Amino acid sequence: MKSNTLAALAVVSTPQQVHYNTEAIQAMDTAHYLHPFTNFKALANRGAQVIVEAQDIYLWDSQGKRILDGMAGLWCVNVGYGRKSISDAVYTQMQQLPFYNSFFNTTNIPAVELAKALVEISPPQFKHVFFTGSGSEANDTNLRMVRRYWDLLGYSERHVIISRHNAYHGSTVAGASLGGMSAMHAQGSLPIPGIVHIGQPYYLEGGKGLTQDEFGLKAASWLEDKILEVGADQVAAFIAEPLQGAGGVIIPPATYWPEIQRICSKYDILLIVDEVICGFGRVGCWFGSEHFEIKADLMTFAKGVTSGYLPLGGVMVGDKVAQVLIEKGGDFNHGFTYSGHPVACAAALENIRILREEKIIEQVRDETGPYLKQGFDSLLDHPLVGMVDTCGFLAALVLVKEKAENIFDMQMFPKDLGVGQICRDHMFKHGMIMRAVGNRMIVSPPLTMTIAQIDEMIALIRFCLDETLADLQQRNYL
Repeated sequence: MKSNTLAALAVVSTPQQVHYNTEAIQAMDTAHYLHPFTNFKALANRGAQVIVEAQDIYLWDSQGKRILDGMAGLWCVNVGYGRKSISDAVYTQMQQLPFYNSFFNTTNIPAVELAKALVEISPPQFKHVFFTGSGSEANDTNLRMVRRYWDLLGYSERHVIISRHNAYHGSTVAGASLGGMSAMHAQGSLPIPGIVHIGQPYYLEGGKGLTQDEFGLKAASWLEDKILEVGADQVAAFIAEPLQGAGGVIIPPATYWPEIQRICSKYDILLIVDEVICGFGRVGCWFGSEHFEIKADLMTFAKGVTSGYLPLGGVMVGDKVAQVLIEKGGDFNHGFTYSGHPVACAAALENIRILREEKIIEQVRDETGPYLKQGFDSLLDHPLVGMVDTCGFLAALVLVKEKAENIFDMQMFPKDLGVGQICRDHMFKHGMIMRAVGNRMIVSPPLTMTIAQIDEMIALIRFCLDETLADLQQRNYL
């Protein structure tokens, strides 16, 4: 029997005063834990940062350092850390029914209640939900569901799904294929057959010589071009995030989504909107579909549905698809052991109650979201910041070598310098979690962040930008 447990590595006292043997925990981590999206050798040499506590918008590591979590865990801790009522709901459900599956014509009360609650807060075309354990599983479900839909209608040749370059739809085989991340495609011979990609609506990347509205129409036209290239009789669906999260908080021009909607309707293509990041208040409404006025046939959700307290995902299934599956379908041979897990559903129900009763989403829409925009706009006077983008409680800034009045004349840092990673390291060093996507630095804070905490975060970002500037000058990158 192993006696070197994690409990043995801590000297227990009071919260935030526990003394941990960080080196021993790191050694155990290196010996046994393979982390997601990680260079295992590099992490082993450096040692993982050990996170031990969380409250509100803050984390504490094993060395007692407080960290402002500008990424809400991984885009998900919408109601903040330390919500006792969610823990209580989970405990109560664990005592009553810790688990039973939804196979064999059975159900459970939390899953049924959550399905009803999700229908109430979703756009009106959604009256059914298929539960999964994650967003990746939900997008696998979308792939199988749209192909099943067309099979049932007698159009089995309609199996191709169109997505976008630099999109993120998960890391399972189907999810990674649906996504447009080249580094993921390079590992595992992806994408799988039947999935193709078009360009992303990133104005700075492809909009030179055009207004934003003109570029939005141009970027949307790439979908029609791809439909015609593949053959409209072969295309099953188009999948996209309302705005691209992991791609760097890429916010499409206002003309983009109305034109995408028109094209999907013209060719009778199903529209899948991936709300894993945008859902549950992130952009100042329940779902990004409301903000961009998207009417989708299928809607992926995860992350914020439980604020990350427990794993849960799913697909909201629109009437057009649900009617065919129910009336023509017979068995849908797809699902998961943990579909509709009663404990995860109990956590989600309490999370939704908090969002509703505390009016957190309205606060993001009316007060803190606009204030976050002001804060990021104020960073435009920094020598490294060429432009900023914000939408609700998502924000990004672009690091540039030399600024210019016209954004297309800015001088960018060469990619191989890894300037975003350098900046990210300074953020982590000084207790600020801000993610780097190339030369874009992004945040997605807990939705409970106050005005004073936004000020604290902006001041911390500015300080770390100053540290990054000094570092880049020392390296002769400027």
